Amino acid sequence: MTIVRRIQALLGVAVLCGAALPAHAQDAAIAPTPAASPGQTLNLPAAAAGAAGAPAAADDNSIQFIGTATVLIRYGGMTILTDPNFLHKGGHVALGYGLTSERLTEPALSLEQLPPVDLVILSHFHGDHFDQLVQEKLPRAIPIVTTPQSSLALETLGFTQRHALRTWDTLTVNKGGATLRISAMPGRHGPPVLAGLLPAVMGSMLEFSRNGGAPDYRVYITGDTLVYDDLREIPRRYPDVDLALLHLGGTRILGVMKVTMDGEDGVRMMQLVAPQHAIPIHYNDYTVFKSPLSDFERAVKAAELQNKVSYLKHGETYRFIPKQR
Repeated sequence: MTIVRRIQALLGVAVLCGAALPAHAQDAAIAPTPAASPGQTLNLPAAAAGAAGAPAAADDNSIQFIGTATVLIRYGGMTILTDPNFLHKGGHVALGYGLTSERLTEPALSLEQLPPVDLVILSHFHGDHFDQLVQEKLPRAIPIVTTPQSSLALETLGFTQRHALRTWDTLTVNKGGATLRISAMPGRHGPPVLAGLLPAVMGSMLEFSRNGGAPDYRVYITGDTLVYDDLREIPRRYPDVDLALLHLGGTRILGVMKVTMDGEDGVRMMQLVAPQHAIPIHYNDYTVFKSPLSDFERAVKAAELQNKVSYLKHGETYRFIPKQR
């Protein structure tokens, strides 16, 4: 690639990163990030804010795959929504200057069909993780846990309960007898040369417990990261991860620069973090996803890790059993 083409590619990424935000949020997204509190606490009411319908049952411990990086996680009466993306097949995420990415699949649920949600975990503010429907219709009082940079963008949209976490910061969430500790994990949305152009991204470690006890189930959500050296600290701090949700897709900007894990990267992540089990998500849903799920399936088979992976179709549910303490 010539120098001119490299410059064009980098400029294209800058367009993607800025234009993925609503126009009035772009300035906030590049502003200096505020300091985050390392030990925040959120006490949830018995009923989710602004929600109708029955809350999750106390004995429902499950992961439901909606599509893209969107899942519903239920534990002990809590319901957590990740990276909400509810555009329909054929819808487009605007990338600016006429560039778009088309959705190739339908979500398992529409935004209006969601059950009562207690909080949202947002790995970063990009259109395929927080689309225009969500920006318009999600209740403004819903708690959202995200990066400091994304929190600024959400503020411009009127969201009032934002919990910004820097890497290794923790938010403790209480609801009834259930407790969830959400800790921000390292993440890098692309190679080092693009670090200043792509949005800050976080992985999340979710530690569930009951009645103030020790964690009885631990879920690692990778976020849109590549595998890089900072991730080696995760298994040192969290040596017993029960389940990993792997953001795959091999997303390539302008068809060239990889900014999310492909199939082989997903296996490398499993080998690094060593979860008891893993579920791939964030693949096959958008035209910018260039590594299909079949790439990961082949890599899993080659590494002889088939018994550690579950594959969910949109709408399917994985049920887990917390450890007995």
